[in-house]
Amino acid sequence: MIFNYRALDKDGHEREGTIDALSMDVAVTALQRRELVISSIKPAGKGLSLQMSVFQHVSNKEIVILSRQISTLFTAQVSALRVFRLLAGEMDNKLLADILTQVADDLQGGSPVSKALAHHPKVFSIFYVNMVRSGEESGRLSETFSYLADYLDRTYALVSKAQNALIYPAFVIFTFFTVMALMLTFVIPRVSAILVDSHQPIPIYTQMVLNLSNFLIHYGLLLLILVIGGGIFFWHSLKTGRGRYSFDKFKLSLPYIGNLYKKLYLSRIADNFSTMLLSGVSVVDMIDITANIVDNAVYQDILRKIKEDVRGGTSISSAFSAYPNEIPGIMTAMIKVGEETGEFSGILTTLSKFYSREVMIAVDTLVDLIEPMMIILLGVGVGILLVSVLMPIYDLANAF
Repeated sequence: MIFNYRALDKDGHEREGTIDALSMDVAVTALQRRELVISSIKPAGKGLSLQMSVFQHVSNKEIVILSRQISTLFTAQVSALRVFRLLAGEMDNKLLADILTQVADDLQGGSPVSKALAHHPKVFSIFYVNMVRSGEESGRLSETFSYLADYLDRTYALVSKAQNALIYPAFVIFTFFTVMALMLTFVIPRVSAILVDSHQPIPIYTQMVLNLSNFLIHYGLLLLILVIGGGIFFWHSLKTGRGRYSFDKFKLSLPYIGNLYKKLYLSRIADNFSTMLLSGVSVVDMIDITANIVDNAVYQDILRKIKEDVRGGTSISSAFSAYPNEIPGIMTAMIKVGEETGEFSGILTTLSKFYSREVMIAVDTLVDLIEPMMIILLGVGVGILLVSVLMPIYDLANAF
């Protein structure tokens, strides 16, 4: 819940702003921790809350840029409080600027950076917060933000490439179904009237097209409602544990696409492991945090089981070897080499680069295959409709 407040700081200067808290008592406690004397505090209007939650958000790209800026300022020996004050004043995104202001206020009240960031889980993930906490404990905060910036940059580039690769095929598929629906509901009925009035025999393939056209005209709205309802039901099923696990398992079983997803998750796992080890995160915490952010229920379940095995004294490579279908033998073998040689982090970095490169190649190949296939599909679909209707008309014209 958003609260508007006015307060005096310890220097007597008047301050005003907003704070996100579960209740007014929590908000008051948080402001008092910042050494503020509250003069007024009240819930923000629903309009403001709606605007902040719906019309404003913090993108991954903005977090990448922010992490790079924080790393640069920490390297220049700028204090943490000054860093977040400076960046809050430079942000074009009002929501992010407000969050950074709240982080700076928490720092001024004596809170460590990781705890201040943890108050905003929708912007700073559990992975991000734990990385910062590790940097604070090891005294390598500037290096940690540098690792975070590099990691987020790699992740953003990889995910963006995969998402952008799907835009063109999605557009072609949408265009295909739109053109087909318009032809079947507007063009075909007018042309079919000529065939019906001629009382000539209608070929079976033409009759099938006419039947499909009649179905869409009479039941198209019902079909649209069913499709929307099915989409809503599917979306809600993904919110349940069983539904999400089934869908994630289905994605991994798809030909070619499943292999692409597998490489993407393996790249993410290796990259997370490498980045957290460099920042001094313990192995058990490293696996646990990765399980929470891997974004696939199947690998999440595997990593949680691996965490329990490692906690019980099993080596990571031995724990990984129990899942040969999801984790390839080459990855398990390289992890074992890293454990034996003491170069675990370096091996993970190599694995991350390897799988990231494999994902890039697979995406490029998929795009090269999909583009001509979509164009051919669009042409063949429209061609079948035209031939099915125009050929009987041509035969009718020749009869006269």
